[in-house]
Amino acid sequence: MGKRASASLILLIVLIFISLVLAGTGFYLFQKERAKNVELQTQLEELNTKQRLTEKRLDESRKMASDLQVQLQENRDQIVKLNSDLQNEKMGKTEALAKTELLKADLEQQKLLRQDLEGKLSLAQEDAKKAQDKLGELESKKQELEAKIKELETVSQDVELGKIVVTPEVPAVAAPEPKVKAKKNAKAVKETAPAAGPEGKVLVVNREFNFVVLNMGSKDGIDVGQVFSVYHNNNYIGDVKVEKVHDSMAAAGFVTNDIKNKVSEGDRVFQKVK
Repeated sequence: MGKRASASLILLIVLIFISLVLAGTGFYLFQKERAKNVELQTQLEELNTKQRLTEKRLDESRKMASDLQVQLQENRDQIVKLNSDLQNEKMGKTEALAKTELLKADLEQQKLLRQDLEGKLSLAQEDAKKAQDKLGELESKKQELEAKIKELETVSQDVELGKIVVTPEVPAVAAPEPKVKAKKNAKAVKETAPAAGPEGKVLVVNREFNFVVLNMGSKDGIDVGQVFSVYHNNNYIGDVKVEKVHDSMAAAGFVTNDIKNKVSEGDRVFQKVK
């Protein structure tokens, strides 16, 4: 009986020890699991915080990308506008160059007119001087004749002299050339260049932009599209086509490239008859 009670006591002690060990182990595992849960909770909160920061940065990045997209579109629109302005500026520059060439042609024409007027004035002055010289000579001859008449009157008092009238000598006028010669000259001109249509000459040659300026314009009946034959020293060298017309001049382009290096200022032009 005593042995049984002793064995039961030992067994009870063992069971209590085992229970204590299990309880301690369970408490240890519980504390460890709790610490792990706390650590996991902390990590979860950190992850949530990082996620919120990441989402905030993502929103900022999206907003920045949207702003950059808007700015990029504005830059593209500005580039298109700048290209349009540049094209307009190029066109304006080309037009300004063309106007400059026309102004140069006008200036050249004015210079030619001035030279022509100066030449005519010089010829008129020379003619006036010659007329004055001739008048002086006639006056001198008149005085000589009057002196001779007085001398004759003194020597021959018994001779009745009639009234003598002294008139100035008139310069001889050149007789017109015979009609035969005029016909011959007209025939020669016809052989060198056609007589039909308006006739003019080249004022300015612009080889850079491939055109010439003629001394004829709308007041001479010139119109865009008309073709003129160019003659250098009475030799046909090619054709030019009218592209722009003003009152007293016109700009014409080369019909073929070979005429560009042959045409010169002062060459004669005749409208080409179709």
